[in-house]
Amino acid sequence: MKPHAADPATETFLAHRNLLFTVAYEMLGSAADAEDVLQETWLRWVAVDLDQVRDQRAYLVRITTRQALNRLRSMKQRKESYVGPWLPEPLLTAPGVAEDSDLAESMSMALMLVLETLTPTERAVFVLREAFDVDYDEIAEAVGKTPAAVRQIAHRARQHVDARRPRQQASQDQAWAAVESLQHALETGDVQSLLKVLAPDIVLVGDGGGVKHAALRPILGQDKVFRLLQGGLGKAGAIVTCEAAVVNGNPALLVHLDGEFDGVMAVHVDGGQITGMYYVRNPQKLTRLDEETPITLR
Repeated sequence: MKPHAADPATETFLAHRNLLFTVAYEMLGSAADAEDVLQETWLRWVAVDLDQVRDQRAYLVRITTRQALNRLRSMKQRKESYVGPWLPEPLLTAPGVAEDSDLAESMSMALMLVLETLTPTERAVFVLREAFDVDYDEIAEAVGKTPAAVRQIAHRARQHVDARRPRQQASQDQAWAAVESLQHALETGDVQSLLKVLAPDIVLVGDGGGVKHAALRPILGQDKVFRLLQGGLGKAGAIVTCEAAVVNGNPALLVHLDGEFDGVMAVHVDGGQITGMYYVRNPQKLTRLDEETPITLR
C-alpha cells in the first residue's frame, strides 16, 4: 500500500505506519491480515476531517484497533478449522529489536501463543495496555467499552496471561548459546548434545497447516521432544542447514532441508535451557522472511 500524494493525511499515516502494523500484528498474529487492516485503516483515515482530530496518533491507533478487532473475530472460524496447532506468522526483525526487552517479549512466539487463549476484546485491551501503554480512556473508545469495563477486562486478561506466560526470558547471550547448540544438533544429527539445553518441561509446537507434516498436538517433556528430534532427523535423510536470525525480536533458526527452505524454528530460553520450541512450516506463513519488517511500540 503506497498512498500517492504527500498530503498531511498521508504524511501522518506513514509516520505512524510501523506502529500501526505492530498493533495489528500483535492483535492478529498474522502479517498478511495486519497489512489488510492497515489498508482498511488508510481508507477510513483519508475520509477524516483532520481539523477535528486532537491527537492524530491516538485516532489512527483507534481505527486500527477497531479494524483488527473485526478481523480477529472473523478469523475465529478459520483458526477452528486449522489443521494442527496454530502459530503466529514469523517476521524477520532487525537485530536491535532483541535489545528492546519489552518489544522482544511482546513479539515473541511464546507470548503471542498465550494471547491466542484470550477473547478478541481481552486481547485488544491487553495488547494496547501492556505493550503500548495506551490509557484506559483511549482503549475504551477503541473497543467500544466504558473505561471502568476496560479496567476490569485488563485486570482479567493480565491474570490470565500471567498464569500462562513463559518464565522470564534469558539473557541474549544465553539465548544465542542455546540456539547455537540447537543448530549444531540439527546440522550434525548429534541430538545427544541437546539434552543439556532442553528443559525437563520443554514444549515443542509445530505448525504445518495441513500442508507440511507437523505434530498435530504440542509435544511435552524433554524425553518426547528428544525422541521426536532424533526420529525426525533419522527419517528425513536430508542434509539440514540452519541460518541464525532474529525472528519476532528473538533468536531463531531458518531451517533448510537439502538446500530448500523448510521453516522457522523459534525458541524460548530460560536460564540457559530451551523451554519452548515453535516450528512454523506452513508455506503460507513463511513469506515475510526475505527482508526485515519494521516494528515499534512507539
